Amino acid sequence: MAKNEFNRRNFLQTSAIGASALSLSAASAARVYGANEKINIAFLGVGGRCQQHVDVILQMQKENKNVVPFAVCDVWDGDPKLGNGKGRGLYPTAERCGINVNDKTRVSRDYRKILELKDVDVACIATPDHWHARMSIDAMNAGKDVYCEKPMTRTIAEAQEVVDAAKKSNRVMSVGVQSMADPTWTEAYDYVRSGKLGKVFQGQTSYYRNYLGGQWRYYPITKEMNPKTIDWEMFLGNKFECAGAKIGPSSKEVPFDRAVWAQWRCYWPFGGGMFTDLFVHQTTHLISAMGVRYPARVIGGGGIYLEYDGRDVPDVATIVADYDEGCQVIISATMCNDTQLGEMIRGRLGTLKFTGGGDYMKGFEVYGQNIAGGPAKPKEGFDKPIHTFTNEKAGNATYALWANFLDCVKARKRETLSTPELGAAAFTTVAMGVQSYRTGKGLFWDKSARKPIDADSSWATKLEARSKQGGKPSQIIGWQGGDNGSVVVPPDYMKLGGPWINGQDPSEPGAKKTSISTPNVSNETEVAEASNSRSGILSKLRRKLKGAGE
Repeated sequence: MAKNEFNRRNFLQTSAIGASALSLSAASAARVYGANEKINIAFLGVGGRCQQHVDVILQMQKENKNVVPFAVCDVWDGDPKLGNGKGRGLYPTAERCGINVNDKTRVSRDYRKILELKDVDVACIATPDHWHARMSIDAMNAGKDVYCEKPMTRTIAEAQEVVDAAKKSNRVMSVGVQSMADPTWTEAYDYVRSGKLGKVFQGQTSYYRNYLGGQWRYYPITKEMNPKTIDWEMFLGNKFECAGAKIGPSSKEVPFDRAVWAQWRCYWPFGGGMFTDLFVHQTTHLISAMGVRYPARVIGGGGIYLEYDGRDVPDVATIVADYDEGCQVIISATMCNDTQLGEMIRGRLGTLKFTGGGDYMKGFEVYGQNIAGGPAKPKEGFDKPIHTFTNEKAGNATYALWANFLDCVKARKRETLSTPELGAAAFTTVAMGVQSYRTGKGLFWDKSARKPIDADSSWATKLEARSKQGGKPSQIIGWQGGDNGSVVVPPDYMKLGGPWINGQDPSEPGAKKTSISTPNVSNETEVAEASNSRSGILSKLRRKLKGAGE
């Protein structure tokens, strides 16, 4: 259909820009769906990624899944040629969904008009990041369930408000990290928390890419993208607030720019570059598999080392996140090399290495550790795995995540495969990385205030104090492994260690020990073995390691 047939002039005249132009309805009572009752879905922000959500719903329609693409919203009229001919933007997407483009009730530049529709059951939010929180909260307050693209929000404060809104409204929400439809991560968590891997120390993940034109510059810009076809004020969102702050800059601060419009991921006011676009994918499923959520301390590093093309965000970045559970997560990437760091979880008794890549992993393999120890050079490669999990699931992970979400909508069950609570934890981790990178400061997570604060020396100090006191290690959420792989067995000669007080040898009978303490062991047998010989404990640990593969 030709662009002038969209009756765009009349449509523009009906679009409200001011934040006070419309008020949202009070949340409706939770609806119970009948077996044949259809779920009407509104798409808010219908760019490239949203077309894949439209694909899923149209496919489900063909399969008689009782879903309807009911309404669309975007601030851009659109281009029917983009997206391999599927089109992007408001009017082409309306056509794809079978909606009359002149239906000003179901086709709108103002998302609030769409949320006012009582017939809308679900809001699918796939706008730029800075709109995610405001739209999600408004949708839930209007009685809609929400499928929101990752990252769940643009700021940490917004993430907390979304979590609160979901709980208060009792709406079903899924965050669009499609890899969470992969059972590999749940299987890995079950293995890790069983204790077979031993005490968990470190997880690592990466998302490396290499594009000659500069990351995210592959989103095309066209002459037709201009202030006549794009509601720039609405895109910026400066007249809207969330978590006590404007969600976007003013047009004086950021004048219309086609590159900013189409490639917004390159600019801080609208996203967080690879930190929040790519890292949040990996962080979500890795912390789920490891059994951790909010970090205790985060440091972010990196820089723009090649892509000097006017962007704000770095082309190399690394986050190091430490957890109160006594472990660490490393997330790293560059946009100028596509060799991956690899995804794995390291424990005292073994290393769990994820295999494959993409939305569905092939599975994971577990490789044992030689913990006899002693000085040794770094080891290269892996021995034969002691345990293997093969993932039999394949296909479209976005479809699978939608299917889970819609099942939860029908059952009025908030526990989707990708909850806002998990989304907030993952986003907070990477957003703290952004803040650390940009300010040059390490950050702590303040649990009570639910916000990051400047880090100090207390992290190292408290762990050093625990060491002096001979404390026990912390464990991951849901740990069931007891002391398995969590015991330090000092050599017998360490009994000779310790400070000499008033000239007294600490190894002599009756001397007071002040710094070296005996290992924490779980039963009398281990106590006896620890007392008799170091080799006894090592033998026991080897037996446990052998059992980890069973």
